[in-house]
Amino acid sequence: MDIGSVIGLVAAFGLLFYSLFSGADGDLGAFLDIPSVAMVVGGSIFVTLLSVRLERFLGFASIAKVAFFNRADKPPELIKQLVALADVARREGILSLQNSIADIKDPFLANGLQMVVDGTDADTVKAVLDMQVDAIGQRHSEGKTVPDMLGKYAPAFGMVGTLIGLVVMLKNMDDPTKIGPGMAVALLTTMYGAVIANFIALPLVDKLAAKHDEEVLYLEIAKAGILGLQAGDNPRMLEMKLVVFLTPKARAQLEAANKA
Repeated sequence: MDIGSVIGLVAAFGLLFYSLFSGADGDLGAFLDIPSVAMVVGGSIFVTLLSVRLERFLGFASIAKVAFFNRADKPPELIKQLVALADVARREGILSLQNSIADIKDPFLANGLQMVVDGTDADTVKAVLDMQVDAIGQRHSEGKTVPDMLGKYAPAFGMVGTLIGLVVMLKNMDDPTKIGPGMAVALLTTMYGAVIANFIALPLVDKLAAKHDEEVLYLEIAKAGILGLQAGDNPRMLEMKLVVFLTPKARAQLEAANKA
């Protein structure tokens, strides 16, 4: 579970609830207008459905779940695993890695090592791994399409609802008592659109983008390690190549773990 995502979501809506409650002296009903909710929420959802494939839209829940769960694999752990494999290959030969492949859970790493053991040339191995990374990037790009569309359309429907409310209000200018409530209802749709976009959709897009960067970093380390193993790098040299992907803090932690 990604604690940061949970805290951010709960705290954001908690502060929103507190602001609404305090601003209306406890009368939260002042911020509820069913036609406005129908316009913004319903309009945003159905126009998003119009914009993407049905299976992509229906898969939104599984994509959103990614934002609240950390990837189990960590780059420092991957580097230690690759260095250990390099040590085995140096002592027993590259073909000895066949015995280790069955214990590797990551299909990207396992498939790459299998190509190396099978004697595939380095250019082909690199080309195949690059295609896999590109395919994953394409899949991730499509995965965040739904929240991206929601973040774009929700404020637009909020503005449409506001315009509708203003038209209705202007038609009742002869009754001053209806101007204030009419303006309040008109502005509620803008608020709903802003909340959907800035409290849910756009933060989710940014979180998915950050998760993508983390996974790509992991894959790039795995790719560099696979190619290093194929080139016959000794464990120390391979580790020196791979730690360049890490932040200084992560490098220091890895060095401390190695010394321990």
